[in-house]
Amino acid sequence: MSTQPSTTLDTFDNPNSERDYTIRIETPEFTCLCPMTGQPDFATIEIEYIADKLCLELKALKLYLWSYRDEGVFHEAVTNQILSDMVDAIAPRFMRVSADFNVRGGVYTRVIAEHRAQGWLAPTPVELP
Repeated sequence: MSTQPSTTLDTFDNPNSERDYTIRIETPEFTCLCPMTGQPDFATIEIEYIADKLCLELKALKLYLWSYRDEGVFHEAVTNQILSDMVDAIAPRFMRVSADFNVRGGVYTRVIAEHRAQGWLAPTPVELP
């Protein structure tokens, strides 16, 4: 079992690839560094996706997110990089990454980035009485 950060995103076969279903992951302990001051930034990262053929392995995802701990990066850049890396790893039908950063200088930042596979249409939500 690795105890070091890693940029590798391991995957596994989607056990129900014939169906659209939502996978939601939340990690409240994301950290990176402000590229201007070097001060730590803290965020909750929420990942929502509809897998196609592959799913993200959670331990590898944890180590991947840990790899940003000592990286100086803007909120907008890191959120979009996380999305791009995960899309490259699993080619999901849909993916949304939301990064909710803690206050810095009296300002909260929330960055949301999305990916939709070409030709994929979101299913119509079911409304129950």
